[in-house]
Amino acid sequence: MFDKLQAVEDRYNTLNELLSDPDVISDVNALRKYSKEHADLQETVAVYRQYKEAKEQYETTKPMLEETLDDEMKELVKMEIDELEPKIAEMEEQLKFLLIPKDPNDDKNVIIEIRGAAGGDEAALFAADLYRMYSRYAEMKGWKTETMDASPTELGGFKEIIFMIKGQGAYSRLKFENGAHRVQRIPETESGGRVHTSTATVAVLPEVEDVDIEIRNEDLKIDTYRSSGAGGQHVNTTDSAVRITHLPTNIVVSCQDEKSQIKNREQAMKILKARVYDKFQQEAKDEYAAQRKSAVGTGDRSERIRTYNYPQNRVTDHRIGLTIQKLDQIIDGKVDEVIDALSIEEQTARLESLNDHA
Repeated sequence: MFDKLQAVEDRYNTLNELLSDPDVISDVNALRKYSKEHADLQETVAVYRQYKEAKEQYETTKPMLEETLDDEMKELVKMEIDELEPKIAEMEEQLKFLLIPKDPNDDKNVIIEIRGAAGGDEAALFAADLYRMYSRYAEMKGWKTETMDASPTELGGFKEIIFMIKGQGAYSRLKFENGAHRVQRIPETESGGRVHTSTATVAVLPEVEDVDIEIRNEDLKIDTYRSSGAGGQHVNTTDSAVRITHLPTNIVVSCQDEKSQIKNREQAMKILKARVYDKFQQEAKDEYAAQRKSAVGTGDRSERIRTYNYPQNRVTDHRIGLTIQKLDQIIDGKVDEVIDALSIEEQTARLESLNDHA
């Protein structure tokens, strides 16, 4: 572990030199790349330097107990050692977690796709509840939400809604939401008052930059057509809706939410890039079964990950066996308690995986 930490500090020192190099400063791409790497290593290096300082202090102080000292001095030395020992142990644990390889997508914005699944109108209403939950969560974090495409129902639900959440670390917090979410409640549409079970699926994709993936124009089939549904005078008068097909993967994205064809095309391309990138990532994960086990529910979207039981005000995350009697708060956007537990579980699994390969 300490060889790795020393290598990280050496790299950090090299990056300091690179970031003051005139050739790097004049190259926007190189500057951005090295600045990001520098920022990623900063916390690890800071903790490692504190650790080395505390360890050196401990190794200098400990032998003093063997020396001939008066009682008062011996007590002071003992107090210092008693303070340093837990501090060093705590920093060692912190450094283990800091050495866990970071998900390269963690700092990115996210595109979230929510679809009503089993349960008809009630599933569409649940999809709208989930959309509101994530929107409220984003608001609490100071992030921005932007709707990209939506298929609303007459009762106020969504057959499908695609939106982007923009904010530092959005993917790192929301990636665990991938999967099938189940709701148990008495539907507003149910006169008999029986509890129904419905589901909605959530897909969380990192926003993809041009440097992450290359999509060639010749691999795209682009169709335009007239928008349908609510939307004002432009509906059925201009070909503003856009459908893009990525021929190599057969991924199809349609957008008709904006009045402008250019805007719809721009939104469709963002969603398409994210889906194609996600497909390639999933294929890469399939090749590494062990790596897949270390991720908490960021894989198979057909996996039922969570149940929201309204009569008992209970939310259960099935991946980690977590049950919380705070459904009213969670559905209102206070999701951190669940996300924190999932994040700790993932970090622990990754740490165990690192130890297995050490």
